[in-house]
Amino acid sequence: MPQLDAYIPAGALTPDAEHGLIARLTDLLIRHEGADPANEMVRSIAWVFVHRPESVYVGGLPSAAPRYRFIASVPEGQFNADRRQAIVADITEAVLDAEQGAHPRDPMRVWVFTPEVPDGTWGGAGSIVTLADIVGLALGDMQQGREYAERVFAERRGELVTATTRSDEEASARVTTEAGPVQRRQPS
Repeated sequence: MPQLDAYIPAGALTPDAEHGLIARLTDLLIRHEGADPANEMVRSIAWVFVHRPESVYVGGLPSAAPRYRFIASVPEGQFNADRRQAIVADITEAVLDAEQGAHPRDPMRVWVFTPEVPDGTWGGAGSIVTLADIVGLALGDMQQGREYAERVFAERRGELVTATTRSDEEASARVTTEAGPVQRRQPS
């Protein structure tokens, strides 16, 4: 259930370039959260909010070239250092590509923030939604969602994860993509 706040200055991109960028960012968000962009349920809960600043100031002066800000929020447990670095790099590249050479290709004009929303504080559909709920919804199996979330949080706490079930392995395979699998610690 990734959510992206995209701050794209007015007039920075052509309408077609912006639409293409939003489509590309949606796929990037889903993939880097560890889900399959082709999963329609996952796509239905991946939202991008476009904010349209009229102007952006740098050092107290109007910026000569557009500056972009993206806040990619995901439920706790979905980002790790590798996923964070990958999504920052990919969003930056996507934005610079969308400009189609209209401005200098300067990655310092694109800032990306990658907060995780603490488990138990994400609200949707009128209630609190946990990582287990979100993964269960995406997979169509609440038990697999619970097993996935339990494993992710145990690994975050540095606990040894030794017992896995077939359904746990299947959930991991279906939730995780090339954006980076959850790493299991092996028993000593």
